[in-house]
Amino acid sequence: MFARTVRMQLKPNSTTEFTRLVEQEIIPLLRKQQGFKDEIAFVPQDGKEAVAISLWEQKEHAEAYSRGAYPEVLRTMANVVEGTPQVHTSEVSNSTWHKIAAR
Repeated sequence: MFARTVRMQLKPNSTTEFTRLVEQEIIPLLRKQQGFKDEIAFVPQDGKEAVAISLWEQKEHAEAYSRGAYPEVLRTMANVVEGTPQVHTSEVSNSTWHKIAAR
């Protein structure tokens, strides 16, 4: 399994709209992507940033999403995000939910 971690700065007072966009726009789009497994988004209480982690069956699926649908996601989030989100990718080594153990 493979993960994409996206860290973004939120515009002031945009937490509610960010959450709505993730639920109503982003997750439905992600569900249409080959190899998509899960999305987890975090917003600290101060609402200044958000972190979203998407999980993929294979690295190739995450890369295809990055090249294809991700630019649409950026456009969708433009009204709530300041600057360019930082994206990091990694192999998932452990998950209790997805029953993955270290190799």
